[in-house]
Amino acid sequence: MAKVTIVGAGQTGATTAHWLAERELADLVLVDVVEGMPQGKALDLTQAMPVVGSDVLVAGSNGFAETAGSDIVVITAGLPRKPGMSRDDLLEANSAIVREAVQASLQASPEAILIILTNPLDAMAYLAMKVGGLPRERVIGQAGILDSARMRSFVARELGVSVQNVHCYVLGGHGDDMVPLTRHSNVAGVPLTEALTPERLAAIVERTRKGGGEIVSLLKTGSAFYAPAAALAQMVEAILRDRHLTVPAAAYLEGEYGQRGIFFGVPVQLGAGGLEKIVEYDLNAEERAALQASAGRVRETIEALKL
Repeated sequence: MAKVTIVGAGQTGATTAHWLAERELADLVLVDVVEGMPQGKALDLTQAMPVVGSDVLVAGSNGFAETAGSDIVVITAGLPRKPGMSRDDLLEANSAIVREAVQASLQASPEAILIILTNPLDAMAYLAMKVGGLPRERVIGQAGILDSARMRSFVARELGVSVQNVHCYVLGGHGDDMVPLTRHSNVAGVPLTEALTPERLAAIVERTRKGGGEIVSLLKTGSAFYAPAAALAQMVEAILRDRHLTVPAAAYLEGEYGQRGIFFGVPVQLGAGGLEKIVEYDLNAEERAALQASAGRVRETIEALKL
């Protein structure tokens, strides 16, 4: 069976393990610096497996020896956003955490594909690729699936339709400058621009952009974890099952969408090798300008890493 390591056994890491274990996709290792915590969560999850009928093995560890031979390493470790804190505030603290996690993970599993969740997402994915000396195919950031799922949930509730009929695509940096492509999004084939009034669509776009912050302000002591974890699980499944699935995610651009040298949210095709290709949409002038502005913010954050 395949093997997946999740670095960071907090709410998001443990919930990712939960989604993956239930799908019986891979044996799992939860890694965290807090003594006993990943072991306890792994044991608890192991004892749930007979109930859900899954034969995966779940282990917890405070080191990386047990992670050896992992096919995928998911990095969720890092400080969460607190009320009033921007993603950029997290840059310095989380860059040290991600650097250490990447180095230790690749030492144990030199062929692993990395999926990054730690914020600020685009900068942390760039850091992981550079620190690991990896080709872009093996480092992907989870952002666009989550942002698109948030938008899909808002549209479905607004129109009273199944979420399965709603298709939304959110590109750009994972932050307040993200770019929901309303022209390319639809409800059972009907463009959002026809399904919703301009006012309601604008309100949904704004709520999507502020989606993470809305949850942070409600929870007060943490950030979202159910939806980010579900998005991570979808990416892991697409890779392990070689689905050739196109989803919005953060990838290293080499000229696509007019951008080069940054991680940025774009439609990517995921399969056994990780990133298989980047899908380029035909954008109008307004969409291109919005993506350009978002890319500028991402570039500033990446440059602040001083790599």
